[in-house]
Amino acid sequence: MDNRQLILLKADINAQLQLIKAIDGKLAVRAEGVNPDDVIRLESIAYQIHNLYSATEDLLKIVAACFENHIADTRQWHTALLNRMTVPIPGIRPAFISSETAALLNSLRGFRQFFPHAYGTNIDYEQLKINLDRARKIYRNLEKDIQIFFEQWAESQAKYSLL
Repeated sequence: MDNRQLILLKADINAQLQLIKAIDGKLAVRAEGVNPDDVIRLESIAYQIHNLYSATEDLLKIVAACFENHIADTRQWHTALLNRMTVPIPGIRPAFISSETAALLNSLRGFRQFFPHAYGTNIDYEQLKINLDRARKIYRNLEKDIQIFFEQWAESQAKYSLL
């Protein structure tokens, strides 16, 4: 990867991370003082969790596309993308996310797939609270994971340039 491509990748990742940060902020505001009887707010929180997962998945797709790490469009591509981003590919890229972040995202993946089809269904407050707690960890984890990714990537580039 040349310097121009690296700058573009960092810009794309940063832009997507800022979007994720904004969604995380919306979640924080909506979650403050929420109660099980506030159906409108519960639905809003559920929608933002859905958005957070989708925005994070788009972040992973940016990285996969940059490194020509394409995931075939199969029924399991969401899971395959999550798994692939935890795996370092020697000579190409380090792991992009930690296994902890992947586990959080995987648990939210099920909610994200359920939510758009849940019309007419009441949102279970306790289950939503569990997913909200998971979702609120995503942004912080991604910040840390991305920092580690670029540090390891720089180290690997230095190593491979010496060979």
